[in-house]
Amino acid sequence: MENNKVNKLALSSVMLCFFAMGFVDLVGIASNYVKHDLGLSDSMANSLPGLVFFWFLIFSVPTGVMMNKIGRKNTVLLSLVVTAVSLALPIFSENFYVMLLSFSLLGISNALMQTSLNPLVSTVMHGGHLASTLTFGQFIKAIASFMAPYIAAWGSTHVIPDLGLGWRVLFPIYMTIGILATLLLFATHIDEANPDSDLPGVGSQFAACFRLLGTPIVLLSFIGIMCHVGIDVGTNTTAPKILMERLSISLDDAAFATSLYFIFRTIGCLTGSIILRKINNRLFFAISVTMMALSMLGLIVGHDKWILYISIALVGYGNSNVFSLIFAQALKSVPTKQNEVSGLMIMGLFGGTLFPLVMGFATDWSGTVAAAAVVMAVGVVYLATYIRRISD
Repeated sequence: MENNKVNKLALSSVMLCFFAMGFVDLVGIASNYVKHDLGLSDSMANSLPGLVFFWFLIFSVPTGVMMNKIGRKNTVLLSLVVTAVSLALPIFSENFYVMLLSFSLLGISNALMQTSLNPLVSTVMHGGHLASTLTFGQFIKAIASFMAPYIAAWGSTHVIPDLGLGWRVLFPIYMTIGILATLLLFATHIDEANPDSDLPGVGSQFAACFRLLGTPIVLLSFIGIMCHVGIDVGTNTTAPKILMERLSISLDDAAFATSLYFIFRTIGCLTGSIILRKINNRLFFAISVTMMALSMLGLIVGHDKWILYISIALVGYGNSNVFSLIFAQALKSVPTKQNEVSGLMIMGLFGGTLFPLVMGFATDWSGTVAAAAVVMAVGVVYLATYIRRISD
């Protein structure tokens, strides 16, 4: 009975960490307020959220190596401390360079957290229901993402401006929650293997980590994560443009596409965590990819408003569980190298930079936004080939 209580406490503390993981998504709404307050150009304002993907590329694999030395729980604790520092800086100043430093630290901390928190879930769950638990964690993360714009809007229009913070009240609120997550995780006992102090040098560990890409399932999973994130970011940026092109509506009206996508992605995370306990992973992955394939077809050739809305909803729901299923499969496939595999998988989030770049070139070359959907469809085709790699 005691072990059950400990497991529930550990799982609760880990889920609060997933909420803290969602703090990184505040950079989207924050960059808009910073642009307005400081009179920045679009390129200057866009440099702030763009930092996030850059730090995933740089820090993911080193974090996997570091976990071998200090352990998964300690790595998550380190990420939470860096998160708290990043959120504290904008409380005192809205200077552009302060915001640049804040968002850089937030991106670094999120790279640390995403790399270490997912394998820590594997430790807490002892391998049971890993995919469904990771999916539920993504649902918890999505709650923090959803709350950020509403908290910022509340702070800018209510009593808070009298305190000199305005929309920046978002930072102390999230910092407080981050500190609570740190204290709860610190106080929670989690059984994990002791860090290995007899490991080879850092250079050798880096080489061994990247050699894992020579393992077929690791390489295929890495590409799968890139496709998942590329489709995710690509849909957010392209769906409004498709509505504007096909329906001849304004950007303000077309912005609903992004909200629709996130609504169904959040619903998908919540229901997926339940469904994955009832049916096998491969079947659910196949259903998800089928939904995404239908959505791409609708986005490429559809012109009716409802076809486009249904397509956006389908890709939101279908793509919501892909990350968890691929990540869980990669961890299970190389159980003795989970830290290194986690670093490689999180490095795959850099696909969120590559896909939109290719989609932009395709749109410019063809003169139609449908070409961007074709690029995303290529990612869906790849995910279809990955279905047989998912274990039942």
